Amino acid sequence: MVSIVLASHGRFAEGIKESGSMIFGPQEDVAAVVLTPDMGPDDMHQKLLDAISTFSDQEHVLFLVDLWGGTPFNQVSRLITEEGHKDWVAITGLNLPMLVSAYGSRMGADTAVAVMQEIFADSRGGIKVKPEELEPAEAATVAAPAPVAASGAAIPEGTVLGDGHIKYAYVRIDTRLLHGQVATAWTKQVQPDRILVVSDGVAHDELRKNMIIQAAPPGVHVHVIPISKLVQVDKDPRFGATKAMILFENPQDLLRAEEGGVKFPEVCIGSMAASQGKTVINQAIACDADDVRTLKAIRDNGTHFYVQKVPSDHVDDIWALLKAKNMA
Repeated sequence: MVSIVLASHGRFAEGIKESGSMIFGPQEDVAAVVLTPDMGPDDMHQKLLDAISTFSDQEHVLFLVDLWGGTPFNQVSRLITEEGHKDWVAITGLNLPMLVSAYGSRMGADTAVAVMQEIFADSRGGIKVKPEELEPAEAATVAAPAPVAASGAAIPEGTVLGDGHIKYAYVRIDTRLLHGQVATAWTKQVQPDRILVVSDGVAHDELRKNMIIQAAPPGVHVHVIPISKLVQVDKDPRFGATKAMILFENPQDLLRAEEGGVKFPEVCIGSMAASQGKTVINQAIACDADDVRTLKAIRDNGTHFYVQKVPSDHVDDIWALLKAKNMA
C-alpha cells in the first residue's frame, strides 16, 4: 500500500490526520510531519526522513503538503531529488477532501503517482461556496506579464535607469531564505520587482538554488546570487529602476555585503535557526557570541535592526531580546 506523509507549517498536518481518521478510520503508514517555529530547514528534512523510515513500504510514498514554496514543500522537494526514488511524488494544497480521497485511492492503486492522479480533481472539487449562486465563475486565464530583464547584462553598460540606485524595499535575515511567509505575506506587503537571495553557499548549490527559484511567488523574479554579485549590482546604474527584496541566510553574509560597500539603513531579522551552541532568544531566533558580535558590527555601520516574523506581528527590539538573555 502507498505510504503517505502529511507535511505542514504548525500542527495542521497532525490535525488533518486526526480528522481523516474520524472519517475513514485509523490508517497505517501515514505520518504527520510539522514545522514548528524553532526548527530550521535541516530539522524538517531530518523529521521527514525519520517519518519515512517507519513505513513498511518506503518505495511508494505520496507527500501531501500544505503550501507550494514553503519550507515543508522545499524539504520534500529536496528529498525527492536527493533520494532518487521513482515513485515519490508530492502534491500541495493539502485539504480534507484530498486526504480522504487519498485514503480511498491507495486501496486500489499500486503507485503514489496513480494515487496523485486520482485525488487531484477531488482536492480541487472540494472547494465549494454556499449559497451556490455566489460561487465565482471560472476565471479566464490571465496572460503573464512580460518578464523583466533578468540582469543588467541585457542593457548596455553605462545606461542609467531611474536615479541609478537600486531600491532596497525590504532586507531580511532568515535561515530559511525564501519560504512561505516571505513568498506570500512579505511579498504582498513589499511588492518588489524582484527578490535577490544573497548567499555564496546557495549560489553554488544547484539543488538549493533551484528549490528557491521554484518557490518564487507569481509575477516576481527570483535570483540567487553570491555576495560579490550584490556588491556589483549595488554600484550598477542599470538597476536604478529596480525595487528589490534582499534575503540573507545569516548576519555574517550581511556584514560581508556591507564591508563590500552596500549599505542597508534597515534590516528585519525574521529567523535565525537554533543549533548546538546557540542561545534561543525567542521562538524564531537563536544566537551565539559570533552572531551578536556580527550584529553589533552591522549596527555600528549605521544599520537599524528590528525583529518581525510576518507583517502582522508586533515589532521587537533585538537588543532588548539579547539583553534579557544577558547577551547584549
